[in-house]
Amino acid sequence: MKVVAFNGSPRKDGNTFMALNIILDELKSEGIQTELFQLGSHQIRGCNACFLCKKTGDGFCVIDSDIVNKSLSAIYESDGLIIGSPTYFGSVTPQVKAFIDRAGYCARAGGNKLKRKVAASVAIARRAGSVNVCHEINNLFLLNQCIIPASKYWNIGVAREKGEILNDSEGIDIFKTLGSNMAWLLKKLNA
Repeated sequence: MKVVAFNGSPRKDGNTFMALNIILDELKSEGIQTELFQLGSHQIRGCNACFLCKKTGDGFCVIDSDIVNKSLSAIYESDGLIIGSPTYFGSVTPQVKAFIDRAGYCARAGGNKLKRKVAASVAIARRAGSVNVCHEINNLFLLNQCIIPASKYWNIGVAREKGEILNDSEGIDIFKTLGSNMAWLLKKLNA
């Protein structure tokens, strides 16, 4: 079993990266392979509504100049995925939004390639807006028939400066619980 995670923060090793790694460490401790992709430092084009993904039906985007198709390949070969984003004015980063739009269209047009994958959202915020970030990411999962595991609270962490997430004991507990619940669900589905 394998889970791929996507860091939507332009900061490669910032708080979102650290939060994702807390979850991935929990998954690894349960024997699940993981891989982390850095989305946030890439220029990701938005969907241009050409609908050629529907015409080709292969699950990939005709825009092949960025990380989206490589990411889709990794997702299609995995059992689960996690998308993490810092909170930018109550929303996901522009890179995550572009990724969500294109990945969602392509997966659906390719025959619902995300159907029944275990998927989780993660949001980091200085203070507020993170529930909306999770909601935006979860819309991708819900509209693609993914299975969303829960934790004991929303999958959010509170931090601003690099490393502050490691002081958010409640957030760390939420992320560890999410990783544990995700591993349990993956094992049940693959039994």
